[in-house]
Amino acid sequence: MSGPSAQEVVDALPDGVVVADGSGTVVVVSRLAATWLGWDSASEALGRPVGEVLRLKNSDGAAWLACNSPYVGIATRTAVPEQSWSLPDGTEVLVTARLHRDRPRGEVTRLAISIRSGRGRARLDRERSDLVATVAHELRSPLTGVKGFVQALLNRWDKLNDEQKKLMLTTVSADADRLSRLIAELLDVARIDTGRLQMHRRPTDAEVLVERIVASVAAGTKRPVRLETVDGLVRIHADPDKFTQVVTNLVENAVRHGEGVVLVRLEAQDDFPEEGSRPGVRVTVRDEGEGIAPELRRRVFTKFWTGGRGGSGLGLYIVHGLVRAHGGDVTIEDAVDGGAVLSCTWPGVPTELAQAP
Repeated sequence: MSGPSAQEVVDALPDGVVVADGSGTVVVVSRLAATWLGWDSASEALGRPVGEVLRLKNSDGAAWLACNSPYVGIATRTAVPEQSWSLPDGTEVLVTARLHRDRPRGEVTRLAISIRSGRGRARLDRERSDLVATVAHELRSPLTGVKGFVQALLNRWDKLNDEQKKLMLTTVSADADRLSRLIAELLDVARIDTGRLQMHRRPTDAEVLVERIVASVAAGTKRPVRLETVDGLVRIHADPDKFTQVVTNLVENAVRHGEGVVLVRLEAQDDFPEEGSRPGVRVTVRDEGEGIAPELRRRVFTKFWTGGRGGSGLGLYIVHGLVRAHGGDVTIEDAVDGGAVLSCTWPGVPTELAQAP
């Protein structure tokens, strides 16, 4: 049984493809490329000079072939970097090319050109603009406070009493802490997105860490924060700092946006999927507020989603990333008597580590 032809292969690719031989004659054109370039069919473009087939112009009206001259120039060149060009209908596309030679420093024997839609880059540009706008907004508020109070202290130092100075400096310190948290969140997001998140997993007592978290959060709020645990919990295999960050974020989020009592519960997770580990632990945080609508639950874990409630919108995105990095999962449900229930699972200690002396 014979394999697919070259035409079938290029037609199956998500990008448009044009291939020319050493003389600059087009030998392969995908259907997508032919359509984008204004040809009625791929076969109509075959056998024509590549400069004629590539109906691409830049902002100055110059053609792709004239600007890049792939068949002449430095003999060690192997590629043409990605550039933005316009199709005959004005649509932006991103074009790159590969130069093939039979021997080092030899003549170009084949030119393979890839054309892809510029919509992805436009979407990325919009996302970057949204990122800049969000970060600028979040940074501006505490920075404005810091600048205002520092300026007041400098201008009126002799006229302010000790209590006033202490209040201003306390506010400046709180705003500086807020800035530090935002910067730390942005760094965590970058590490999660790029796969550079570093974790130091080891056998960890989840109950001890959660007790400390609940005590710390409860000390800073008037809302009741309670902890429930069950007997027989196993130790988890996790980075203690990352675990603390996740649970703290969930509890503080329930305190800020929920109502009534915040209940934190630890229980066994018998069906944890990670191979080679003992039963894990499920941490559940429940509040008595309005809950989270089912249609919004998927968006909760996306970057910069705040639901109109303020904040950076990064906390739950980071929670989701850190839990998934441990092999666990995060879920959102409705409490029976109202409110939101957020749960995250953590793997138990692998058998070989648990049995190690």
